[in-house]
Amino acid sequence: MDEKYDVVVVGGGAAGLAGALALARARRSVLVVDAGDPRNARAGHVHNYLGRESTPPAELVAIGRDEVTGYGGEIVTGTVTAAERTADGFEVTLDGGRSVRARRLLVTTGLVDELPDIDGVAERFGRDVLHCPYCHGWEARDQAIGVIGGNPMAVHAALLWRQLSADVTLFRHRAPELTDEQREELAARGIRVVEGEVAAVEVDDDRLTGVRMRSGEVVPRQVAVVAPRFTARAGLLTALGVEVSEQVVQGHVIGSYVAADPTGATAVPGVWVAGNVANVTAQVIVSASGGLTAGAAINADLVAEDTRAAVAAHRAGVFADESDVSELVGGARRHGI
Repeated sequence: MDEKYDVVVVGGGAAGLAGALALARARRSVLVVDAGDPRNARAGHVHNYLGRESTPPAELVAIGRDEVTGYGGEIVTGTVTAAERTADGFEVTLDGGRSVRARRLLVTTGLVDELPDIDGVAERFGRDVLHCPYCHGWEARDQAIGVIGGNPMAVHAALLWRQLSADVTLFRHRAPELTDEQREELAARGIRVVEGEVAAVEVDDDRLTGVRMRSGEVVPRQVAVVAPRFTARAGLLTALGVEVSEQVVQGHVIGSYVAADPTGATAVPGVWVAGNVANVTAQVIVSASGGLTAGAAINADLVAEDTRAAVAAHRAGVFADESDVSELVGGARRHGI
């Protein structure tokens, strides 16, 4: 193993590529390892991304990849199977056995949408089974929308979707019993409430046509809204000692995330996170912003380390050029400087 990078970025979505771009432009050696399985692969377009509105997700990634490699960053398709701390950073192992060294890690592995166990939901998710009014609301405007409750946020979700269509039905499903105040709010906004559990979404000619209850009743709908559990892809991080926290809303766990400071730095030195692994509500542009912030923070951290090593060498009477800095850093670490 003789390949060494300033930073290995694990995950090549918006967050990972934005971080890699900032680092490459700062003349850092960067390797991005991307499994090629983005969360938004089923979505037709990216929305609310200023300047790139309605860009297909794969196209946005391709643009980002070209920008990163244009500044000297490297991108490989694969997965990171292990990462271990070493005396001067981390040893990172890729599937296929390739092993590289990194001074810092930026992990942008995202999250998994754990969908409710309702027949047809998984097959339609990202098309006419949706979860975010900001991601897909405009495209669902004025259609017959059914919000399938799964947690205490069901009423809030129904009210958000009501902004987009006058025809919204809330299927309480497994959401908590509604309060009198909530029922009044829904009635005032013309939102029908259907009690009982949902069994399936009905599809005809590759279009969602309704929501079927366990009672057998079918309520015609064109769009169904569900509440996934957002689970951080954090296996690599936990192996490094990074803790995963529960995301709690109104006393209900809706997912998990990795806690970090505003720059993306975790409690484990040398490990940063950005994107949905750290923020379950981040849309693509927010993830990209997080990646940029983390990339800049990592570069600043490396500059500080390089400077400490250079000062130590200077005091020792060793005058090194830039090509010697990484060796100086390793030596300084070994001697506790």
